[in-house]
Amino acid sequence: QVQLVESGGGLVQAGGSLRLSCAASGRTFSSYVMGWFRQAPGKEREFVGAISWSGARTYYADSVKGRFTISRDNAKSTVYLQMNGLKPEDTAVYYCAADLSYGRDYYEYDYWGQGTQVTVSS
Repeated sequence: QVQLVESGGGLVQAGGSLRLSCAASGRTFSSYVMGWFRQAPGKEREFVGAISWSGARTYYADSVKGRFTISRDNAKSTVYLQMNGLKPEDTAVYYCAADLSYGRDYYEYDYWGQGTQVTVSS
């Protein structure tokens, strides 16, 4: 079992920045691919990005590429999502997820946090 807890969400103006954190506990954090997803009201949960177990590889959705950066600190069992140049369409609940292999679909991840709200005002 892996327990995940996100933090860092909030209200920000368009063009601003936020950094989300996801702290993990339980099984060996460094064994897991970590993903970030988001879900806006009335929409499906969508892939934002992911990072390999070592941090050597990162993957991003086209909609956030160049604005968002994922990183991880295995010593702290924490993954981060740095969000710059935020747009109103980035408004959603953001979730971190963990799995032993990489995927871009939410159903491919076994463990989930509770989510943190990000609201971007225009």
